Amino acid sequence: MEKNNMPNIKSAKTRMKTSEKSRVRNKAVKALLSSSRRALYEAIESGTTDTAELYKGYCSIIDKAVKKNVLTRNAGSRRKSRATARITKAAA
Repeated sequence: MEKNNMPNIKSAKTRMKTSEKSRVRNKAVKALLSSSRRALYEAIESGTTDTAELYKGYCSIIDKAVKKNVLTRNAGSRRKSRATARITKAAA
């Protein structure tokens, strides 16, 4: 016998739809965030000169993720702080 995961209550059905929409949106934002972080960290390690521009873009993506409630405020701040620390460590 198969288990039916579809809710019976109307508000639960609506919540299921909105949860799925936000799950897809959050996944897209997190993918963009991780690819931006990867590009920044690779630029820092290789010592290229465009790290300032990549850092600015990375911080912008973090701020947008915080605004959309994909990341919490503290998590966004922590990620920016860690990126800054990497940049200053590489520059020294």
